[in-house]
Amino acid sequence: MLEPFQLPFVQRGLIEVLILAVPAGLLGTWIVLRGLAFFSHAVGTATFPGLVLADGLGFAAPLGAFGAAVAFAAGATALRGRRTGQDAAVALVLVGCLASGVILASDVFGSGANIETLLFGSLLLVDDGDLALAAGAAAATVLANALIGRHWLRAGFDPMLADTGGPSSRLFDAVLLGLVALAMVAALTVVGALLVAALFVVPAITARLLTERLLSWQLLSIGLVAVEGTVGLWLSVKTNAPPGATIACVAGAGFAAVAVARALARVPRAAALATALVVAALVTAGCGGEPSGEGGKVKVVATTTQVADFVREVGGEGVEVEQILRPNSDPHDYEPRPSDVEAVAGGALVFVSGRGLDDWSGELVSDSGGDARIVDLGTMGPIRLAGEGEGEGEGESGLDPHWWHDPRNVEAAVPGIADALGVADPSRKAEFTRNADAYVVEVKTLDVAIAGCIESVPASERKLVTDHDAFGYFAGRYGIEVVGAVIPSQTTQAQASAKDLSELAKTIEAEGVKAIFPESSLSADVVEAIARQTGASAEYTLYGDTLGAEGSSGNTYLRMEEANADAVVRGFTGGSRGCAVNR
Repeated sequence: MLEPFQLPFVQRGLIEVLILAVPAGLLGTWIVLRGLAFFSHAVGTATFPGLVLADGLGFAAPLGAFGAAVAFAAGATALRGRRTGQDAAVALVLVGCLASGVILASDVFGSGANIETLLFGSLLLVDDGDLALAAGAAAATVLANALIGRHWLRAGFDPMLADTGGPSSRLFDAVLLGLVALAMVAALTVVGALLVAALFVVPAITARLLTERLLSWQLLSIGLVAVEGTVGLWLSVKTNAPPGATIACVAGAGFAAVAVARALARVPRAAALATALVVAALVTAGCGGEPSGEGGKVKVVATTTQVADFVREVGGEGVEVEQILRPNSDPHDYEPRPSDVEAVAGGALVFVSGRGLDDWSGELVSDSGGDARIVDLGTMGPIRLAGEGEGEGEGESGLDPHWWHDPRNVEAAVPGIADALGVADPSRKAEFTRNADAYVVEVKTLDVAIAGCIESVPASERKLVTDHDAFGYFAGRYGIEVVGAVIPSQTTQAQASAKDLSELAKTIEAEGVKAIFPESSLSADVVEAIARQTGASAEYTLYGDTLGAEGSSGNTYLRMEEANADAVVRGFTGGSRGCAVNR
């Protein structure tokens, strides 16, 4: 039941939450007492554009978040006037912050999946800097609470003191708001911008239902933050959900339980029955047995769908493959989850695609605390195409990452898989080698068949336009001219500008391109719009970065390349014929 807390990344998250319990619990009582709940939520949420800027420009996230929080507070103060109340001013500035954050994330930096992490937090990102910031916020809050807490208390009972108490009173208020901003920034990594207030406000409100005295209220709030944060972290790992959302749900459930218990307190028997039912439900949920793996198999992890398919073919009945990416998911834009780290923790080998496609795999291994060996298949292929631009990366990471679209690279990688599996399980080494040899024969047969089919199309008609630049290896192997791509990049994290799309449309018309090929893992909306504008077809879909779902025409590597060959021939010939590959 407590296995998640054995993982290093969960342990770091737990330490972070326990440290944050101090400032969150203490400041939460002042937030509730002073009626600052909406303002506090807005401060946390308004850090979003700062986080996006930090992520996009590559500087420290806390710095960007704190700058956004300060700008938000200044804007809300400036807008507040006789005809604009504090809540209205806060709402106006908050809307502006969220709008700017969305524009920066989508149109400027193309943050993609990073938005989920920014809004809801990630256990995988907690580092020593976050722990130090949380400790600093805790120390500053304890000190301020001891030195000027009585001034906050007086203003809480008499709000007029905050407005008319002179410069010293306004200074004390500024310290309180500054500490709220600092503590929330410290909590952003693990909780996220959207739900950070759940760590500060909800536990304090819950504790307020149980006590009337300030000191006991503060201590109980700290305890609730610690307990609810710990349970939320455990639940986030078990459910594979963002930690911010699970902590918020646990905090909300805690408040509901206390409120219901108070309501039932007048009926002791009913209260006892309700408590018994809750405890029984928790015990039942927490004591479920873990599924056991099949004995005697080597447990390995594969990052992408293609790599997992190769490993299954070579490993056969001797391996148990845990696949990180699902069919039709985008490896360029993938954000690892706690379940991925758990999978790596129990694996003997981690097979990666390499060449910069799944760089996040290294972090998974380090966060798992295990000793899995990383096997980089991208280093084994003899065909290497340059990546984008100078300085894009060093060594293998600077190459075009879509190496599997040239079957010769697959032929070279498959024996490497057999060698790695043979080291992990020497008793099955001969079996792995036989499987690898048989699979290489299939790949070579497919390669010859595809080459013959595509060569039957006149070279002048082999003009390829795709969603993004993922088919350089395929085109190079089979004599296809790449005319352009909707996303003029080898990664889907880039975005096409209006000028790029306009120039692409002109090129399509000038080159007489008959078909534009959408990809199975990407939205076809832009491709279809350009097709309507140019008169080209958008009917034939390719499998680029990922295999298709089970039962689709591209659910294995061999079927994927066969389907791609059929699609391009149909597109090149205006649908007059396809490419029936006999293997």
